Amino acid sequence: MVELALGPRIYDLTHRALVMGILNRTPDSFYDRGLTFQLDAFWRRAEQLVAEGADILDVGGVKAGPGPEVSEAEELDRVVGPISTLAQRFDVPISVDTWRASVAKAAYDAGAVLGNDISGFADPAYLEVAAAAGASVVATHIRLAPRVPDPEPVYTDVVAEVAAFLEARAAAARAAGIEPNRIILDAGLDLGKTAEQSLELLRRSDVLAGLGYPLLLSASNKTFLGRLLDLEIDQRREASLAACALGIARGCRVVRVHDVAATVRVRDVLAAIVEAT
Repeated sequence: MVELALGPRIYDLTHRALVMGILNRTPDSFYDRGLTFQLDAFWRRAEQLVAEGADILDVGGVKAGPGPEVSEAEELDRVVGPISTLAQRFDVPISVDTWRASVAKAAYDAGAVLGNDISGFADPAYLEVAAAAGASVVATHIRLAPRVPDPEPVYTDVVAEVAAFLEARAAAARAAGIEPNRIILDAGLDLGKTAEQSLELLRRSDVLAGLGYPLLLSASNKTFLGRLLDLEIDQRREASLAACALGIARGCRVVRVHDVAATVRVRDVLAAIVEAT
């Protein structure tokens, strides 16, 4: 059985994945280009994602890629108030997409139950803060650091190296007092990987799922899909859904996406097939 705890909720993910809807409070995100930066648009988008069946809402205030510096104060201003309101308005677990322990702590105080950290817990206080709050965490593989270009990453064996990195991060989370069912792993597609390396990690999701923790897939509209198929950002919907279907079939149990409605349908069909067998 694959189990995940988010706040007081316990999910059995053996046959069914959770759909995490992306909510950006950034003016320069790679996909929506700031479409939900203004709060009116942010609330409309949140209501839409919940209505479409999102199991988790993931709120981020700084994009992963290179861009203008965002101070701690600015990131706090972008995400903490909205997370507080989301937690009051919707009965859906809230995730904070941040690599700063201080922002994570404020988000937990505001009602978030999951810290989605693409830095691989680079902030030494991150796990301590999560453990103290009883929060769950996402351990993501990254070769360098968020916002740092990494155009020519080299691996001897990308799957083995990512697996070893994630195992070490999961062990660190457990050592900090976080229960195993509150630890999620993410291969970090596009984060210090070429398109071919990201595709190989997606294809070998079963290896990473075999580490014993829920595996998160963040492939929605990613660069590797565009490069493999020569698609612009607004042309990657079908490729994103195909990647999601493959990921779920190979063990991914949380899928972080822009198109919640279509992904929920894909997830439900796959769950029905698996449960029928």
